[in-house]
Amino acid sequence: MVDTFTVHITPYGLDRRTFIYLPDDWQAGEKRYPVLYMFDGHNLFFDDTATYGTCWGLKEYLDARPNAIVVAPECNHEGNQRLEEYCPYESDWFDGIHGTGKQYMDWLVNELKPAIDAKYPTLPDRENTAIGGSSMGGLMSLYAIAAYPEVFSKAACLSPSVRLCLPDIKADLRRARLRPDTRVYLSWGEKEGHGKHQMAQYTANALAVTRILNERGAAVYPYFQLDGRHCEADWRRQLPRCFRFLFGWK
Repeated sequence: MVDTFTVHITPYGLDRRTFIYLPDDWQAGEKRYPVLYMFDGHNLFFDDTATYGTCWGLKEYLDARPNAIVVAPECNHEGNQRLEEYCPYESDWFDGIHGTGKQYMDWLVNELKPAIDAKYPTLPDRENTAIGGSSMGGLMSLYAIAAYPEVFSKAACLSPSVRLCLPDIKADLRRARLRPDTRVYLSWGEKEGHGKHQMAQYTANALAVTRILNERGAAVYPYFQLDGRHCEADWRRQLPRCFRFLFGWK
């Protein structure tokens, strides 16, 4: 089942709708579940809430798999606020981004996660806590695995927008104290860029991040999606591959 509730994001002083996927039997007994925190919750479960009318189909996928809890606040839809919330750095892109992603992640780790662990039957340990997203959410997931390696053991980074701040994310990953069991799924699509030069740059960026993660001891699954575009429909097609690598699901 998918439910919604409102959270207060303290650093912004804003209330935000949050989507939560719960196994149908979550109240039936003593079973506890791994948790995946995700970005852009409105785009994950239902076409009628998705920004462009097509969601990831995550509910249907999870309904047929081993049980897990997914917690996914909606993004800020006002102006460029999504870019600022989901960027942990300053960036010159899009006429300048004043990134507040570090404050957002501090809130998620120190306020949202404890509240979820207190209310729902979670497995709160690092081994059972993952983070994931696409585009800016993929960038934030990379940042999270570097900044909070004691909290997250897995990250799903689909089409991460690393080009907005490549030197910064590379520096943070190089400094990160990643544990050997850290797993990162990192993808990019053949048709995300415009022309061969931009596509080559997307690939170079993804492989540069992959190399650093490997050097830091993480297990990485770099996936180049043939005909892949920067959209929910194509990220949806990656769900089996991504979750099989991160969680071992068949």
